[in-house]
Amino acid sequence: MKSFATLLLALCSLRRVQASTQTNLTVLAGLHVIYSYSGATPPGELTTLIEDGVVGGIILFGGNVDSSLPATIQSWQTAYANSPAYIGSPLLIMTDQEGGEVRRLPGGPTESEKAIGESSDPEQAASQAGSDAAAALGAYNMNANLAPVLDVFRTPGDFDDQYQRSYSDNATLAGICGAAFTTAQQAAGYIATAKHFPGLGSASADENTDEVPVTLNVTIKEIRAVDELPYHNAIAAGIDMIMPSWALYPDFDDEYPSGLSEKWLKQELRGRLGFQGVTISDAIEAGALTAFGSDSERAVLASSAGMDIILAAAQNVTQGQTIVNALVDALNSGALDEAEFDEGTQRILQLRQKISV
Repeated sequence: MKSFATLLLALCSLRRVQASTQTNLTVLAGLHVIYSYSGATPPGELTTLIEDGVVGGIILFGGNVDSSLPATIQSWQTAYANSPAYIGSPLLIMTDQEGGEVRRLPGGPTESEKAIGESSDPEQAASQAGSDAAAALGAYNMNANLAPVLDVFRTPGDFDDQYQRSYSDNATLAGICGAAFTTAQQAAGYIATAKHFPGLGSASADENTDEVPVTLNVTIKEIRAVDELPYHNAIAAGIDMIMPSWALYPDFDDEYPSGLSEKWLKQELRGRLGFQGVTISDAIEAGALTAFGSDSERAVLASSAGMDIILAAAQNVTQGQTIVNALVDALNSGALDEAEFDEGTQRILQLRQKISV
């Protein structure tokens, strides 16, 4: 593994950059942040930031999608290829193309996860959904999907089930379907993301971490036997990314939600489950994190706990900029461990080497 200093040198020398160490560090921190914006027309400042090499990727929502988006994405990749951050791999361009109600792009998967789980051949249906998601991404020049959802719902009409975002209340079936979706999508060359680790399946209908703090009083024994079971399948299938949830699971960590918790990210996900890929946060501005400071403070907490990529999903380019600067400040002050941050950078670069513009 390259050292932190060696990676900085590589990033800069490849682009013949003559700049300060602070600028180099900003370029490196930028690899760890996904930006967002509002509306169909991206702000010019986003392109400028891409050209400066301080953007790791972009998440796109339904309101960003129109017929010109594929060409816009291609222009971003061209700008990025001439930036100081470019070392042969493209920007991550992602969306939520889960299927059913949760689709940001035209095309498939048209069936929800629940419909897939209830079909006559769930594994084949999930595989087809993964292929359909890949086709939708490809049509818009995207390369990453924040799917599949691996939550194992508990009660009809609960948080996941009300939107049909869970394959099944049977963890084994959910794992089979999630792995099939993952394998098909990644075989087509598109990054898949399992979410929301260790699982939101026990959340009631109104326990939405996007909006409010959520505490799930489920035992670690049940979590490991039910909620985590599909992650064994996904990891065995080579899942590229995993998104932890923002729920608090006090039986294992009574202080920090999963995505801010060293126990969950380092001990459980990487240690016990053996995941070696990239971790990506849920929306850093989520209402579940009201007790943990500003978006920047949350981002530093998450990064310190072991989160590789921060999702700045407030549809405001300034949010991403502010988080990049906060990561730089935390590295300079020692609040973030440089060696661990470097390991995350290596995982991100390895992931991005799997895709092409």
